[in-house]
Amino acid sequence: MNAREVLVAPARLRRWVDNFVTGHGETELAVVDGRLTGQANDGSTFEAARPFAMSYDGPADPTAFAAECSPPNRWGVLLVRKGGFAVARLHRDQIVESKVGQRHVQGRTKAGGQSQQRFSRRRDNQARAAYEAAAGHAERILTGPLGALVCGGDRTAVEQVLEDPRLHHLARVRVDPWLAVPDPRRAVLEQAVVDASSVAVTVTNA
Repeated sequence: MNAREVLVAPARLRRWVDNFVTGHGETELAVVDGRLTGQANDGSTFEAARPFAMSYDGPADPTAFAAECSPPNRWGVLLVRKGGFAVARLHRDQIVESKVGQRHVQGRTKAGGQSQQRFSRRRDNQARAAYEAAAGHAERILTGPLGALVCGGDRTAVEQVLEDPRLHHLARVRVDPWLAVPDPRRAVLEQAVVDASSVAVTVTNA
């Protein structure tokens, strides 16, 4: 068996389950450990998780499940990679305020000795400046009480940004999933919002 994860918009979940049944035969639905699950006659299964690390305890019905997948009233997205960041505050599915920025951070060099050391220090300083800029914009944009913070990009970079004392309060609302994104740009941020709001479905085909 092979498992894969797909992201499904809540509004499309009913159709997705119907297509699963069409492809794999009669499917028994259940709610297990806060997730909607399906077990098909051919041995294939799926497991659907609500976004924002929320549990589900309603009926084993895709429509009812999808109705419980609305984003929080106020939440945020923080994406960071070396040289770039994107931060946004949202009201449900609408971006209220955002900032996308790029900072130059040099790549690696094959030089050795003192040249390598000077290069490494310069590169570290550039990365630190980029993270400080990201933290500053995050402090300005991610204001007030947030229901969730979804992060993505480079894990080390995100951790360094969140270590800024101005952002310590965000650790309490940080939730899965982790968003694997390329260098943040406006289009990347907009897709990250869609992905963060989607149902994560793990499918195992028999």
